Amino acid sequence: MATVAVQPFVLRDVDLVIGTDNYEAHTSQVEFTPTTSSVSWTGLANNTVTSQTTATWACTIALAQDWDTADSLSQYLMDNEGQVVAVTFTPASGQGSFAANVTITPGAIGGTAGAFAVATVTLGSTKPVFTPAV
Repeated sequence: MATVAVQPFVLRDVDLVIGTDNYEAHTSQVEFTPTTSSVSWTGLANNTVTSQTTATWACTIALAQDWDTADSLSQYLMDNEGQVVAVTFTPASGQGSFAANVTITPGAIGGTAGAFAVATVTLGSTKPVFTPAV
């Protein structure tokens, strides 16, 4: 068995394109998460059959609320609720990227006194497709 090298990275200097605009300056988190479940059936002969469901995907984005800038991510999410748009996420500068289609949902409005107003949205997503850097 071969030893496989690993090169973990710190998430910074990312590119995040939602629709046609870059929003990496507006976000502090981008995370595509698969969800699966197992289903089982057990017969009276103590026989069990188990099946794994196909993953469904969600894209979680944490963002700064900005209601003063006309083309801010907060405003974009509010104005495009329900729209399906392309997202491209490059998690490290010069690395490969992930592309998916997400369904837009608006983020929260407001927050805690004396703190930056932030929001987290979870967007329904297709399975991200990885494109290696060239």
